[in-house]
Amino acid sequence: MTTGPLPKPPSPEATSDVRPPPPLLTRPLLLRFASMIGASLSFFLLLSVVPAYAAERGGGGAAGLATGSLMLATVLGELVTPRLVGRFGYRLTLIAGLFLLGTPALVLTVSGQAVWIVAVCFVRGLGFALTIVAGGALTASLIPDERRGEGLALVGVVSGVPSLVALPLGLWLAGLVGYGPVAVSGGLAALAAIVFVLGLPDRAERKEQPLGVVRGLRTGALLRPVLVFAATATAAGIVVTFLPLAVPSASAGVVAVALFMQTAASTLTRWLAGRHGDRHGSARLVLPGLLLSAAGVLAIAPTTNPVAVVAGTALFGAGFGITQNATLAVMYTRVSAASYGTVSALWNLAYDGGMGVGAAGFGITAGLTGYPWAFALTALLMLGAVAPALRDRRVTPPSAHPPAPAVDPR
Repeated sequence: MTTGPLPKPPSPEATSDVRPPPPLLTRPLLLRFASMIGASLSFFLLLSVVPAYAAERGGGGAAGLATGSLMLATVLGELVTPRLVGRFGYRLTLIAGLFLLGTPALVLTVSGQAVWIVAVCFVRGLGFALTIVAGGALTASLIPDERRGEGLALVGVVSGVPSLVALPLGLWLAGLVGYGPVAVSGGLAALAAIVFVLGLPDRAERKEQPLGVVRGLRTGALLRPVLVFAATATAAGIVVTFLPLAVPSASAGVVAVALFMQTAASTLTRWLAGRHGDRHGSARLVLPGLLLSAAGVLAIAPTTNPVAVVAGTALFGAGFGITQNATLAVMYTRVSAASYGTVSALWNLAYDGGMGVGAAGFGITAGLTGYPWAFALTALLMLGAVAPALRDRRVTPPSAHPPAPAVDPR
């Protein structure tokens, strides 16, 4: 009995093309995480504390002006930050943002006048805009293209956990030690983060011009994901703002469980969507995330049913997490690294603008129809974003710039 020749072992040349994925947790990304935590702590530690301080000094109107000034400045700052990044680079813009976010907080309690508090909030809003847009673009440049989805999911966890802790902690500390020490702590958290930014890389010199915000909104490949994400962000603002009011006061514990389930589901699905997107593409996840979010909002409509409220909020959180990750990952793949700042600005504008518009519009609608019908109408309106989502699945959108290289030269 004869046998054929034994198979040859694979040659080094044949196996050299199979390379492990690049590392995700590099030193620059860890430094960026540290600066991100400082900015998140500074912002969310005072997010509820400053309106409470303003209300104590000038009534509810002053509290509304403080929050409104903060969000107005954030949106305005997001519009101009890509231009600042293009001129001064990531690092200097991020340092400026942290300085504007932290320094005014140190002097918040110098005066209790509404004008002073509103001015402090406005400057801090500008600083926050610089940190999230410039910081988001810098973070994206530090994540390997092959692991972008997973990296963005990790970024969401790192920035989300401090907000969950700092938001209730700020109010608790204010009641324990007063507004002044809490304001100083929030300011120092942002200023301390500057130390970590100094060790981060800056932009590489590039011959091409970054895509502007206005031009980005005129580019269908970017506008379509923005519209879909804005629809889900609108619902997020509604759920966070009105769920405690829509659910009967006797079921306050249900609201706490529901909001926790939303956050937990969103964090989990954002991570899973990132890993799936790296392997199979993020674009195909956008439509399912939107439909899941709309189904969750519809399920919340019977607000007197605790099971429906908890299940619907968790379902919405799952869809929102998928949409968060998928839309941002898709947008980054459609521009070069020079336009990462524009993508960050557009995505954050959709987030902040959607939440603000949703809360304002829902309040008017609920006053006319009641909360159950208002939630049902919100779910129906969200389905209007199915059109751009379907269009995005059918069209292979050309990038406004050539895609970023697989290996960043930095």
